[in-house]
Amino acid sequence: MKQIVNNNKFDTSILNRFNGEKTKQEKDSQKRRWAKFTYCGKETRFFTKLFKNTNVKVAYMTKNNLGKLLKPQNIPKPDKYEKNGVYQLECLTCHKIHTGQTSHPFRVKYHEHYDFKYSNNRSTFTQHVINEGHSFGPMNKIMSVIHFERKGKMLDTLEKFYIYRETKNRNQINDRLTVQSNLIFKTIVRHSPQRGQHI
Repeated sequence: MKQIVNNNKFDTSILNRFNGEKTKQEKDSQKRRWAKFTYCGKETRFFTKLFKNTNVKVAYMTKNNLGKLLKPQNIPKPDKYEKNGVYQLECLTCHKIHTGQTSHPFRVKYHEHYDFKYSNNRSTFTQHVINEGHSFGPMNKIMSVIHFERKGKMLDTLEKFYIYRETKNRNQINDRLTVQSNLIFKTIVRHSPQRGQHI
């Protein structure tokens, strides 16, 4: 039959299909079958032994490789304006400072100062800007986060300290009548870093 098929210029591999034989191409395709397994220890080796007497070859892979370990992680930085504590607002014109505290996010407090055109209870800072005709800038230009702290006595004390410090530097917009002499504050200011650095 092969001779007849060959004499008629047909591919004799057609007969192999009838005889249950597999062509070289089909045998090669079977040899190329691979299965990937994420390696996680002896359990993986035990499981992959089941394929030992089959046409499937096993390749181990891992997610914990050097390429992924050394790849820079794009972890978003926490937004400091979403926290609360002590803040300072700097006048862009005269560079004087208003110190305040908030138990709400700093972003919310900034907008309370910013809405000075429509607010009946204007803060000392916004009143200063209006009276002096000075500039009011964007949050990232005029607002500094000085200290993160939750609402309570500690927050009150920190606010008083930073107001005291700016008063002694003659650089504050806050009401001077609220500043009282404090021996502890005086000692800290004498030995503390310059303004802009946290205590």
